[in-house]
Formats: sequence, C-alpha cells, structure tokens
Amino acid sequence: MNHYFFKKGFIILILSIGLIFASKYNSNAQSNLEAGIRIGDGFSIDATFPLSKAPRLHTGFYIEDDFAFGTYFDWMFSLDGGPQGLKFFPGVGPEFYFGENFDFGIAGDFGVEYSFKFPVTIGIDWRPGFMITDSFNGYTKNWGFTARFRFVKA
Repeated sequence: MNHYFFKKGFIILILSIGLIFASKYNSNAQSNLEAGIRIGDGFSIDATFPLSKAPRLHTGFYIEDDFAFGTYFDWMFSLDGGPQGLKFFPGVGPEFYFGENFDFGIAGDFGVEYSFKFPVTIGIDWRPGFMITDSFNGYTKNWGFTARFRFVKA
C-alpha cells in the first residue's frame, strides 16, 4: 500500500515541477504539423498536430511486443532570448495498450526539441506514467529520441 502512494506521489511531483518550470517561460513557441519516428525504450511512429500557436496534440503509435497508442496535450514554450527553433514542452495524456490484455494508463510527456530552418525537427523526451488498469503500477523508463518531418514552416 505504501509503495502505491510513493509511485502516485512521484508522478504527481514530476508533472507539477514540469508545469511550474514551464510557467516561467515564454509560450510563443510555434506548434507544427509533423510526422516521424521515436527511438528509445521502444520504437514508435510520432506525430504532432497544432491546436493553436502553442498547444498541440502529440501522438505516438508504439510498435513493440504489443501495439500501443498514446496521445498527449503538450504546452509549447521557448526561452526568452534563446535560440530560435528551440522549444520545450510539458504534457499529459492517455495511453492505450493492446496485447494479451487491454491496459489503460496516464502519462506525462516532457521534452525539448529543435526545429531546423529546413523541415526537420529533432528532440528528446520522457514519458513517465502509471497504469490505471494494472493496480496503478507506475513506470519511469520511457525515454526517446525523435526525428520528424515538418509539413508547416516553423
């Protein structure tokens, strides 16, 4: 029982720190329609869909032993006076796992990315979370490197 509260508290702490850190920076980062790959703890097809100038939907189709799908609502930020094209983001969203058993989880999405002047964006991110359908078991190892083609100018 104590282990459960530790995992849940850890996830809430990480999400809170990300949102507090992000609130101190400029939200003028441009969100773009992009598609590519994510390589790290697993392989996934990665895509972003702008909702307006700064927030976006960030999706991942995970192809590992089983199939999984996650979509995250990301808030985009750039540093005041920082390099143009450099953005960071905190986000959160649901994940669905399809295998022998169906599982549902909630994950954070924290990362930094750089959009080049040509239509490519690269970045690294971390997606910790917990499984709601599996006794709230948490996970923190989901790191990845992304490379996406940008369909709209940054």
